[in-house]
Amino acid sequence: MFGSPPAIAYCHSPHLRKPVSKPAGDDELGNGSEIKDTNPPLFTASIMPSPSLLWKFKVALFLIWGFICCKIGWGSVMRMSADLRDLFLYEAFLYYNPLLLVTMMVWLWGLCLWVFSQSTTINYAKIFELDQNHLTQREIWKCSIWMTVIVPTSTTAYLYLYSHGEVSLAAAQPVILYVAVALVLAFPFDIFYFSSRYFLLRTLWRIALPLQPISFPDFFLADILTSMAKVFSDLERSVCRMVHRQVATIAWLEADSVCGSHSAAIPLVLVIPYIWRLMQCLRQYMDTKEKTTLLNASKYSTAVPVIFLSALKYHVLPDTWTSVYRRLWLFSSLVNSLYSFYWDVTHDWDLSVFTRIFKFSKPSYCSNLIYCRRWVYFWVIGSDLILRCTWTYKLSAHLRHNYLTVFMVTTLEMLRRFQWMFFRVENEWNKITKSGLQLHLMTDSQGEDEKLLSSSNRYV
Repeated sequence: MFGSPPAIAYCHSPHLRKPVSKPAGDDELGNGSEIKDTNPPLFTASIMPSPSLLWKFKVALFLIWGFICCKIGWGSVMRMSADLRDLFLYEAFLYYNPLLLVTMMVWLWGLCLWVFSQSTTINYAKIFELDQNHLTQREIWKCSIWMTVIVPTSTTAYLYLYSHGEVSLAAAQPVILYVAVALVLAFPFDIFYFSSRYFLLRTLWRIALPLQPISFPDFFLADILTSMAKVFSDLERSVCRMVHRQVATIAWLEADSVCGSHSAAIPLVLVIPYIWRLMQCLRQYMDTKEKTTLLNASKYSTAVPVIFLSALKYHVLPDTWTSVYRRLWLFSSLVNSLYSFYWDVTHDWDLSVFTRIFKFSKPSYCSNLIYCRRWVYFWVIGSDLILRCTWTYKLSAHLRHNYLTVFMVTTLEMLRRFQWMFFRVENEWNKITKSGLQLHLMTDSQGEDEKLLSSSNRYV
């Protein structure tokens, strides 16, 4: 506090201002303050490393960290006995699989923002109704880098402590991680990108309770959540185990366990994102009276039989499941996959039942498509059909025994949703520009009518 007045006087000194026409006097030349002011920035710039060297150092540090985590994790797994090794990995997968998938989705969203920012025709900030303080792709990638470092580090600590007999310390690792993530998201102070966190939480609240008109960010995020239904399911089981103090134990694998794989809460949690999206469609029908919103609601309703018919395998006799419910499950899976694929192509992407794909030679069709490359659309349509069918595997509880296969299918579904984002945003931007053009034409026509009326009155 005693040093503040001289600092203020020094900041307002005329020697720090840019001289305009006054030549430097002898007294100014005799003062060495100017020399002391100019030397430190040059000296600081000379000792600071170049950005490329700093980036190479960060990459090398990241690779060293990844090698250490892999080595410690692999040694911890090999330390376990062969009969418990698979159960040991399955339990670790249950706790950390949701956060790993969320981390991957954050990386993909940052990549989407980068592609949108490179486009000169799409204004994604206007589409998502973002303010000037929204996160850029660099800030999104910073968050994903921290998540990429923290989640595998906690996983490695869990594997190491569990394999070395420190069960209580190992059980605390996923609990600390989950609590930290919840606190960061709900932190009420203006740090850690408060405006963006508030926007995310507010959008999630609007999705859970669609009591207001549905905006584009509302149903866009809700569609992404349907691809992350497995994340919700694993989160429910992980939190259930933490609440019942079953972390770092294999008792939960029993069929009669509270948080076991046969729990009735699993299909209920899996169906929540689809119910949210269905309620949004019904809300849109109340506001717009468009029949297409009811058809869209029926699309999400087709996922409900797939989820609950699959869960019935653990609650009915095996013969009854094979003879009755298995056929119904196969039929409902086929209906859900084909209906969802048809809606993606014809409505979410507005490709008019493939006609634009085969008419790229006509400028009228190509002008409406920003990503005007035929092979891109062939790839997107083909992969969307295949991944829509494989997505049924993840929704089916009786098929989720191999956790590595489930993880691979869930990853592929997120990649499908990642490519879906581009064309969904493109379609929305086309609608905005089309409506803006129509409004401009209407205003022009009204202006011409007023000119004609004024000219006719003048002649009269």
